[in-house]
Amino acid sequence: MSSRTDSGLDVHNPAAAYGFDASYRGSPPNWDIGRPQRAFVHLAEAGRIGSRVIEVGCGTGELSLFLARRGHEVLGVDVAPSAIERARAKARWRRIPAQFLAWDALRLDDLGVRADTVVDSAMLHCLGPAERERAVEAIRRTLRPGGRYYLLCDARADGAAATWASLSRAEIRELFGPDDGWSLSFVFDTGFERRGSRSPAFLVGARRRE
Repeated sequence: MSSRTDSGLDVHNPAAAYGFDASYRGSPPNWDIGRPQRAFVHLAEAGRIGSRVIEVGCGTGELSLFLARRGHEVLGVDVAPSAIERARAKARWRRIPAQFLAWDALRLDDLGVRADTVVDSAMLHCLGPAERERAVEAIRRTLRPGGRYYLLCDARADGAAATWASLSRAEIRELFGPDDGWSLSFVFDTGFERRGSRSPAFLVGARRRE
């Protein structure tokens, strides 16, 4: 996957890290379960993941490494440099050819990379409303026409008070409307696994319109 990453350039936005970088310096955070979320395993096994993949908010890289081992060309990006360091170490130890880059997902399109699929295991739901719109547009610009974005996010009921790190079906429909260049393919009820717990979640599939 040719891009500015060929030069080894790492660009991240420390102001946007929201403390996540510190989360990866000690023991793994509770969302880092040592394997990909089951929802993405099922998507991969069903053949729904394209050949060129970008994972936004990749953390320590378990989903990216899983997909690369299956033969996908994968770039994982995360705003937390500590997470990227761990992901790169895992790739070396396991001899898996995934690439990792410290980068702000709100500027994903600035990388100059085009992808068939973008996967997101609980990154978008951590952003505020304006940042979500910026991230979704950057993702849309990065995808090839017809490309797919798959999002796993903690679920919140429509009409419930807004909380950090969750999305409602209404918010998802608003983010992925046809006027914004998307076709919303599905919103499935599922679960997001953490160490010792599991929370209700949505698996979202959206396609970039031609």
